[in-house]
Amino acid sequence: MTDRLAITLWDFTWYTRTGPGEPFEDLDAAFRQAAERGYNTIRVCAMPLLLFGTGLDASALRLSGLGGDYGQRTRWYDVRHTTTVDGRAQLLALFRGAARHDFKVIVSSWEYQQSPSFLTDDSWQRAVTAIPPADRADALADALAALVDLLEAEGLDDRVAFVELHNEVQIGRLADVTGTRGEAAIHGLQPYLEGGIDRFRARHPQVPVTANFARVPVGHMRGLPRNAGVAVFHPYVYGVLEQLVDEFALRDDARPYPQERAYAELLRDGAPALDDWRPPSTDRWRLDATAVRHREMYTHDWCDPVKWDRWLYDRYGEHRRAMRSTLDTWIDVAADWAAERSVPLVFGEGWVGYTPLYGTFEEGPVGAEICAHAVQRSAEVGAWGTLVCSNAAPHHPMWEDLELQRRLNGGFLK
Repeated sequence: MTDRLAITLWDFTWYTRTGPGEPFEDLDAAFRQAAERGYNTIRVCAMPLLLFGTGLDASALRLSGLGGDYGQRTRWYDVRHTTTVDGRAQLLALFRGAARHDFKVIVSSWEYQQSPSFLTDDSWQRAVTAIPPADRADALADALAALVDLLEAEGLDDRVAFVELHNEVQIGRLADVTGTRGEAAIHGLQPYLEGGIDRFRARHPQVPVTANFARVPVGHMRGLPRNAGVAVFHPYVYGVLEQLVDEFALRDDARPYPQERAYAELLRDGAPALDDWRPPSTDRWRLDATAVRHREMYTHDWCDPVKWDRWLYDRYGEHRRAMRSTLDTWIDVAADWAAERSVPLVFGEGWVGYTPLYGTFEEGPVGAEICAHAVQRSAEVGAWGTLVCSNAAPHHPMWEDLELQRRLNGGFLK
């Protein structure tokens, strides 16, 4: 595994946004654009449980946004059209496109975070949550192994770079078995992840298999699966963005939302109050099917991007050194953990954090500098794979910055 992976994050969007004029209406065009920007690898939610682990009929999946205008200015949720997709046919089309354009695919799942929220009914969500928490890692392993069986039968398994049991295992419902979330869940998840990895490897020993983690859990590295075939981390450093998230209680429903302050500092003129912005009543179940809290979705939907970016820029100076130091420390710790286990290192997402769809902090002068530093450090520590930024993908405005992507990918791959 000497060829480096220049990754663009296609997540679940490659099947949720296939409507007219949407970024994945034409998969070949999306691959061509990715190649023009210097990428050679995509990372996706392959919906393994839906296709191979639930028994649901996936031949005519009706996919849409979260209902009405809800989520339409929020990154990853701005699905424009309701479409009908044959799940397996779409999966094979993706891999055939990868073969035509000489791309590798990192196969993952977001099914315990948000993928089921895009189906127009709750059957996918009910099916995956019905799997007992102690059985979910094994169920994912079996489904992913069946997915690779299909690719083998179609002569497409050589496109698989590696397989992840699930995305960011400690922050979604895969962690239900531990009764907690975040770093507190890591040690409790370890035996289940190790069991799932062994289960998949028994069927496909030639395919590297792992689980990936949000951020780099310094202080808890001993709790990561010891049999992982790839070390995969998502170093979102947040810093100044963490200050915004905290001050506006975007992820803390136990504290009141500072509505008047939000009107003054973040929101567009005419924004409704938090409690008045909801999906239509028939779509309320979707709020339980996604990890993004309602108040964060509301603030992203209704923010004034200029106000949002100005808020971050005004305070960035207080965080600049700490953010750089955190990023360097995380990259070094991740590289050390991978080296100690003689497994390749991949950064599958990063670098600042979750920003509104039309915010430009990550692609502006500050964010671009952070991206450049992170990609350079990835190369310096010998990472097998990295990315320009999580927002450098066809469904984000940053995709239009060809120069930045070509320059950073070219530097990493040289």
